[in-house]
Amino acid sequence: MLQRQRHHLICEIVAAQGYAAVPDLMARLDASRATVARDIRMLALAGRIRKVRGGAEAMHGAPALAEPNFDANQLRNRELKRAIARTAAELCAPGDSIIMDGGTTVFAMTEFIAGRELEVLTNSFPIAEYLMKRGTARVILPGGEVFREQGLILSPFEDDAIERFVASKIFIGARAITQHGLMQTDPLLIRAEQKLIRQAESMIVLVDSSKFRSRGSLILCPLERINTIITDDGIESGTHEMLTDAGIKIIIAHPLKAASVA
Repeated sequence: MLQRQRHHLICEIVAAQGYAAVPDLMARLDASRATVARDIRMLALAGRIRKVRGGAEAMHGAPALAEPNFDANQLRNRELKRAIARTAAELCAPGDSIIMDGGTTVFAMTEFIAGRELEVLTNSFPIAEYLMKRGTARVILPGGEVFREQGLILSPFEDDAIERFVASKIFIGARAITQHGLMQTDPLLIRAEQKLIRQAESMIVLVDSSKFRSRGSLILCPLERINTIITDDGIESGTHEMLTDAGIKIIIAHPLKAASVA
């Protein structure tokens, strides 16, 4: 396992558990005590975790998300994301009330829905800003804390604008999709996204096929909650079968081509 992969996994484990002991990290990383100790020291110096006797713990004070930086993530698989987003936008009818979760693939939808008459609830500053400047949609933002690197607003309150908004669809991304369901890696994000999911009749997941080979440590929702997945033709046949067996509709998006329904 590469160093950056170990660092990412350590941060995921510590964020999910609050604390991780060195022996536990050694087993989960399949790494030596010296390697784990060095990784913890480097991450602590970078301010990502706190080094404590026998292991590592999450940083105290203002919470930080384990999610990648929005601007950096936006450049990954850009054309695939645009193709998936364009296909997702075709599912929006005039007058629809929709929820758009923060994430770069969902953000790519803004290019294709900006001129439509929609009502959009989003926890994403970049999505809200784009639609306000270039579109005609009515935009609703929840209250809460702003996480600058990801451009997200996460509300700690149960009674907020989200609870009063009912949508026909939620468009959402994921860190990974496995047999366990839709996966994320940050407890704060899990709690916020579950609130959004509860307010939507239909759940539409936007992911490129690499997300079926990824892993996340926390389950956001089981496969049975997902209605539709929009992805690319890199999806493997076994994965396709697993998802359709769970009752999920799979839509394959093709860059610069019309989408086909599988």
